[in-house]
Amino acid sequence: MDIMPSPSAEFDKPPLVFGIIYPMVNPTYETITENSEAAATGHNIKLLVQAPDEANLEQQIRIMEMMIKQEVDGIAIDPVDSKALIPVINKAVSKGIPVICFESDSPDSRRVAFIGADNYETGTIIGQAVNRLLNGKGMVLVESGMPHMFGLSQRLAGLQDYLKEQSEIDVLDIRNNDGSEEGAMRQLEQMISAHPHFSALINLDFVSSSSSILVWKAKGLKRYNIAFGLTPAVKESQANGQITRIISQNEQHWGEAIISTLLSIANGQSVPEFVNTKIVEIPE
Repeated sequence: MDIMPSPSAEFDKPPLVFGIIYPMVNPTYETITENSEAAATGHNIKLLVQAPDEANLEQQIRIMEMMIKQEVDGIAIDPVDSKALIPVINKAVSKGIPVICFESDSPDSRRVAFIGADNYETGTIIGQAVNRLLNGKGMVLVESGMPHMFGLSQRLAGLQDYLKEQSEIDVLDIRNNDGSEEGAMRQLEQMISAHPHFSALINLDFVSSSSSILVWKAKGLKRYNIAFGLTPAVKESQANGQITRIISQNEQHWGEAIISTLLSIANGQSVPEFVNTKIVEIPE
């Protein structure tokens, strides 16, 4: 995806080429792309934005290999598997291409920085929100995405630890949709059918949140529904009653953080290893 730069002396040089790799196609990532494009405007930057149709490790690796071959100036990746992607992340860095992670980290790789929020703390805050809604007692269902995604495993651990230590809330079932909206909807319907007396649904990823909206609409459910991630559709669904609470890591600002971090690295400047975009609960 090309960015049309504004005229400047900066544009006498070849453009900096930055790659952004998502886990899958999703409206949240479209928002991040728009934010990245806006942040890149006024700089001599070309963006290459790629994502598998659905979460797929092999496709992410192929996209990384393609960008390494193209000798891009920097890569931002949201890794579907923090360990499996270490070799290709390290390969890029060894060839002089800085890599940063966002949303989910690959801390054992040679990536330069991580952009996002503390995912364990995010799970804790989700637990706190549910605890308040249920007054410390009840039964919940949990829908998540890719089990090998480091950020999601951290969110789940934070949630489980908080509920176990600070509440009498029982987790009835936990499912992983592997980034498939169709799979998420099927799993949600199965869990609701198996546990009709559940008190709340907790969604730990973007796909689960958007899928739950469709299920709530189809079934006319009035149970508590806690979403992860702020998109226009999720915000609208909160106003319409399908979503009870939204926990966001300020994803709408990730794009500008990605561009500013990669640009600083390209200009030889030091960057923080953790660019913390914080956690918010809507409504607070």
